[in-house]
Amino acid sequence: MEAAIANGAAPGGAIAVGRNGRVVVSRGYGRTDWAAGAPAVTDSTLYDLASLTKVVATTTAAMMLAERGQLDLDRPVARYLPGMDARITPRMLLTHTSGIRSNHHLYREAKGREEYLRHIASKPLARAPGARSVYDDWNMVALQFVIERITGQPLDRWAGEHIFAPLGMRDTRYNPAATLRPRIAPTEIQEFRGGKLWGEVHDENAWALGGVAGHAGLFSSARDLAVFAAMMLKGGEHGGVRLLRPETIARWTTPQPGASTRALGWDTRPGRVFGHMGYTGTSIWMYPDQALFIILLTNRVNPSRENRKIGPLRAAVTGTVRRSVR
Repeated sequence: MEAAIANGAAPGGAIAVGRNGRVVVSRGYGRTDWAAGAPAVTDSTLYDLASLTKVVATTTAAMMLAERGQLDLDRPVARYLPGMDARITPRMLLTHTSGIRSNHHLYREAKGREEYLRHIASKPLARAPGARSVYDDWNMVALQFVIERITGQPLDRWAGEHIFAPLGMRDTRYNPAATLRPRIAPTEIQEFRGGKLWGEVHDENAWALGGVAGHAGLFSSARDLAVFAAMMLKGGEHGGVRLLRPETIARWTTPQPGASTRALGWDTRPGRVFGHMGYTGTSIWMYPDQALFIILLTNRVNPSRENRKIGPLRAAVTGTVRRSVR
């Protein structure tokens, strides 16, 4: 694994590996930035999780609300968000089968939740709801708005109070304070946003939403995500705290009919494997049959998103870990 990180997709990265709900390996490799004197990576270095936000924050919140009877996956989203197409359901948002077509550059003309919601609701669908699964960030942005309507709280506050704090995930948050910068791995240089992004969400649409979004914006460490992964593999309980029921996790991490590899919020791989990847160079994968999880955090977009080496790096890390536990 050391060679894979050293020659991989970013100046440094963190890995956490666990079995049977316990962390086996949790290490940092390299440094947080290319700059001279950049801090060494540790298991508590904060990374921009990008699309891991979709499962760690948004999907988990939806799972909890569904268990409590507050979110009906097959009720029209328009019941929660007037103006949305009445055929779209939360289940379709979770499986990316809603037909919503995003404007990836909306951040250039819109700011804030209300403007984004108006745009998502008014834009014609790309395909009939339920027709097929096409991965799109705006499904999770719409689900964020549903969750916020149900709870009456912004997603960051609700997730902080009901997911991260109970599990003791102290590093996991949106919009990390400037005082945490020494622990944060910088991401891309974006001149229109003032240069190198450091402690500010990389995704432009999440940025335009104030840093709190259903698809991106969460920062966390390998140490914290290991706690989250252990909770998922132990059937929703960790450290004496139960967030979810085992049957809920089993149901939500099973591929859905007509959704390709997509489960409810989660992606899957053959052999009862579920997880997700993030654009900045992050990933979390869980193997229930082996009681194994693998977390990889990098800032592969530093200094530019043109760096494409993350694919071989992910494969090298996963292959090395899985061979070592057989």
